[in-house]
Amino acid sequence: MAKTRHQQIRHNTTLAIFIAIILLQDFIPFFGNIPLGPLSITTLHVTVIIAAIVLGPMDGAIIGGVWGILTWVRAFVAPSSPLAPLVFVNPLVSVFPRIMIGFFAGYTFILLYRLFKSKYGAAIGAAVIGTLTNTGLVLSFIYLFYRTPAVAQTYGVNVNHLLIALETIMATNGLAELILAIIVVPMVAIPVLEVRRRLEVN
Repeated sequence: MAKTRHQQIRHNTTLAIFIAIILLQDFIPFFGNIPLGPLSITTLHVTVIIAAIVLGPMDGAIIGGVWGILTWVRAFVAPSSPLAPLVFVNPLVSVFPRIMIGFFAGYTFILLYRLFKSKYGAAIGAAVIGTLTNTGLVLSFIYLFYRTPAVAQTYGVNVNHLLIALETIMATNGLAELILAIIVVPMVAIPVLEVRRRLEVN
């Protein structure tokens, strides 16, 4: 069914708001990226997942892409961590995983809601898949493309122990980001979905 003009305006406004939030999170210190040694714990993935639930997978991918492009640009001009200029200059590491967050989180929400008719459960599932997509793809691409002494030294290990270091990050930073998403995504996404449903009815 084609959207009415007012529905399209509301949709575009919501999309613009999410993009603005991503910009604020990326540029305000400790709001979107929390530096921790050579690493950077992010909260931006939560916004991308919420956008994917509220607006759908394609728009979620757009929001993720905006974040990815910002990550890529910042790697050259204002790195968020010592690791950023070494690996995030590659769009496969900085942009592609962010796009996939929105894509997979959005479709996970749609599939789980159709199967179980629970928005809360579907939102949690989307939070899990979206977070694991980001962490898993970024760390996998770092290992595949940047198994170098410089990157290993940034993690404080030698090249032979880089895989162990990345697995440790997955189990620590990744777990923190996962818990954050599981708590915040349903709390924000479900009320926003309800507001959008009421607006569309009226």
